[in-house]
Amino acid sequence: MWKDAVQLFRNYMGTGLIVILFLLAVVYLLVCEKRKHVRIIFVYMPVTLLLLYFNPLFARLLFEMLGNEIYYRLLWLLPMTPVLAYVCVCICGKVKESRGRGAAGAAALLMAAAIAFSGSFIYNNPFFYKAENKYHMPDSVVHICDAIIVPGREVMAAFPPEFVQFVRQYSPLVCMPYGRETLVERWGFESRVYDLITAEEIDLAALNEAVMAENCHYVILHSSRRVQGDFAECNWELYCETDGYCVYRTAYPLIREW
Repeated sequence: MWKDAVQLFRNYMGTGLIVILFLLAVVYLLVCEKRKHVRIIFVYMPVTLLLLYFNPLFARLLFEMLGNEIYYRLLWLLPMTPVLAYVCVCICGKVKESRGRGAAGAAALLMAAAIAFSGSFIYNNPFFYKAENKYHMPDSVVHICDAIIVPGREVMAAFPPEFVQFVRQYSPLVCMPYGRETLVERWGFESRVYDLITAEEIDLAALNEAVMAENCHYVILHSSRRVQGDFAECNWELYCETDGYCVYRTAYPLIREW
């Protein structure tokens, strides 16, 4: 557990400079800050949190409860930004009193540069891409949800895995027989519909049986997916096509009004 906690901390540090600056700032406050309420928030709390984080017994308990992928989120409680900002202002204030406004400005620029160069350019991250709409999700999700939403009631739809994390962000009226838990293998969530819809070749008869058991009104498939079976025999109809996806209406009854 100790090695895992240390490795997570190293990964969280990134280049490491920002964490080093934060720890130096905490030491500075420990020595120079006299006000008790500031010391409690900016010194005692971060130090206590780090001691807990690196405590093997505490780490083992939380690893068993949350898993090693979530444990690092404890570090989100570290007030890095407020502490660094507060210390920078304090230092600039002292420099201004002793050296003047020009020296204080130079000190502020130097500290800002140190913070800026401690990280990396976030938009080089492959997980960032230009937003397609104001919802910050694929246009295809918006178009499909708008097509199947029934005002005033919920509908159940089986979406491909690439849409699962977006649908519930867009509309609470569009439900799914599975969620993000199916995408995380270690959670061990099983869904017959998900297994069938992600198969290399879709068995339409089996998928129809599974979606009917889950009360699904719609099934969304990419137009390139290989399907074995007859849509007419399953009483499916092509509801609409958008952005390369086919939206099928199943035989499960859909009441348009409550």
